[in-house]
Amino acid sequence: MLYQQATFTLSAAKLSQLPDDVGYEVAFAGRSNAGKSSVLNVLTQQKSLARTSKTPGRTQLINVFSLDDERRLIDLPGYGYAKVPESVKKHWQNLLDNYLQTRKSLRGIILIMDIRHPLKPFDLMMLEWAHACNLPIHVLLNKADKLKRGPAKNTLLAVQAELQQYSQGANVQLFSALKKQGMQECYRFLDQSLNLNDKGEDDA
Repeated sequence: MLYQQATFTLSAAKLSQLPDDVGYEVAFAGRSNAGKSSVLNVLTQQKSLARTSKTPGRTQLINVFSLDDERRLIDLPGYGYAKVPESVKKHWQNLLDNYLQTRKSLRGIILIMDIRHPLKPFDLMMLEWAHACNLPIHVLLNKADKLKRGPAKNTLLAVQAELQQYSQGANVQLFSALKKQGMQECYRFLDQSLNLNDKGEDDA
């Protein structure tokens, strides 16, 4: 149950504050209203590992959660509805850009979208970054419980078609943090990215 062992390590406002660039990391990214904190909490089966807020965009730092001595989950700054100065948003963007381009231990990205509002400019920017950096990216269409089965499937197919232009390393699935839908598929991506497949670890 490695993911249940996740513990908060630190918050970083710049790359130099992050842990040593060794081991394996998977970064979680998403617009401020996509439910990123809820996804992190349900995957780690901890109710308050990542803070959830009624006000989107509260996460303005890179938050690091350790799984063991060489594996980490990274919570990247939310982006979108946050009422902050443009200079702060520019700092977030530069921080994300530098992290994605230079962090050697980063092995994959989980990009969380609200299934009702997919492929917004921030999402496309993340897909382009991942493609440019040759990083595997796994899209969670979160809040799938908000749509009926047919519309949810149609959105999944539309996003799959869009991802084809980016890279073979881009995948997408339906997910619901509220209903715990799609967790095993997400765990498979995490296991592969964190080099757990050959270690006999449990899926969760």
